[in-house]
Amino acid sequence: MTAVMRAMPLASGPRVIRVGVVQSGRVVEERVIKQRTTVTVGSSEEAMFLIASPVVPPLHALFERVGDGYTLNVLDGMTGRVALASGITDLPGGRACIALSSDARGKVVIGHTTLLFQFIDPPPVQPRPQLPLAVKGGLGSNDWSLTFIAAFSFLVHFGLVGAMYSDWSDPIVADRYDVAGLTDMLTRIPMPPVETPVEPGSIATPNPSPVAQPVKNEVAQRPSPARERPSSPSTSSAQASNERAAQLAARAESMRIETLVALEGGPAVSDALRRSNVPGVDLSSAAERNIGVAKGRSELNVGAGSAPVQATRSPGLSGVGGPTTTEGIGKEAGTQTATAGPTGVAQVGVAIATVAVPNADSVVASLRGRFRSCYQKGLLEDSTMSGKVTISVKVGSNGEVMSSDVVSSSGLSPTVSRCIADVAKRATFSAPGGGGSTLQIPVTFVQSR
Repeated sequence: MTAVMRAMPLASGPRVIRVGVVQSGRVVEERVIKQRTTVTVGSSEEAMFLIASPVVPPLHALFERVGDGYTLNVLDGMTGRVALASGITDLPGGRACIALSSDARGKVVIGHTTLLFQFIDPPPVQPRPQLPLAVKGGLGSNDWSLTFIAAFSFLVHFGLVGAMYSDWSDPIVADRYDVAGLTDMLTRIPMPPVETPVEPGSIATPNPSPVAQPVKNEVAQRPSPARERPSSPSTSSAQASNERAAQLAARAESMRIETLVALEGGPAVSDALRRSNVPGVDLSSAAERNIGVAKGRSELNVGAGSAPVQATRSPGLSGVGGPTTTEGIGKEAGTQTATAGPTGVAQVGVAIATVAVPNADSVVASLRGRFRSCYQKGLLEDSTMSGKVTISVKVGSNGEVMSSDVVSSSGLSPTVSRCIADVAKRATFSAPGGGGSTLQIPVTFVQSR
């Protein structure tokens, strides 16, 4: 340590000033002016030491740099003591300039703040930070033992992983698995079943109608004439059956469309047909041709010359309740009598205000209908309800309602009272000025019958 201290460069050059600020018996700030500049005090942001006192201006050069030395500039109201080479001297009560030597020290009192100063040797220059020698060293400063251990560990681990994924450890294939044996094994594998291609015209509709379902079952049970092919008789028979079933399904679908047309389906039927998989048809022309659907007792009779089924129009709701010709309903409906619930009347009294509000009466009168609505909702729960409620409304200085509370309530439910208070809270009055006003609004509710 001694050698290090001796190796440190000694401070050289002129001495610098050291200043400390004492307030209420405590040192609140201490600074060494290494640059040997003028030390300023005051209330300005540019001052080096911030002192708020009427004794000094916003920016005052207390220790002014003059040549190679300093001068103490004293103002009126400053007190203190300075130790110079000639001895200890008290500061005069007025303005003065005192030249300070390199070994001067003392104090200056400015109001409630005391500044202590002295000249000291400049602090030694701190050396620049440098990296450790181990970091700055080259390749020869590495830890070779740790390097060899890490390299050997990497070789062992990666060698084991490579051996696991290599093919040299796979077992040798026996001689019996030769090419001839593999070919013979492939010939013994059963072939997959051959799928019979279906012609595009033989695909049936995915959602056949209920009318076409019995026809398809009947076709499936009835032997169909098959077109025999020289190579595959069974395939020709299946294709003929599929074609016959598709034709019957398409015919049944056409019958269903014509039935809907005959029954005057209207726009709803057209929309349903437009969303289906069946090609659209002209329903008006189909209805005019009168073909496809005939009138029968239990089933649809398909014939070219049959008469269409004529749909009867329903009289609608206008005939309900009137005389009819149906057996057993020959009487008219009874007379309807309208019954109305109880109704209420809201009577609003004179509003009493702590500070006069210009339009208080007109605003309260405009709320009468809403008050009556609250009372009418309460009559739906209790038809005998009647009573009186007083609302206290606090109006702000700008006319807006700050709060609305129920002061007293008699004969009314809490729900009705709260509803009336909420209605009053949404009102807007003229600005009363000052600190606002408080209104007392009495409201009485009675039934009109």
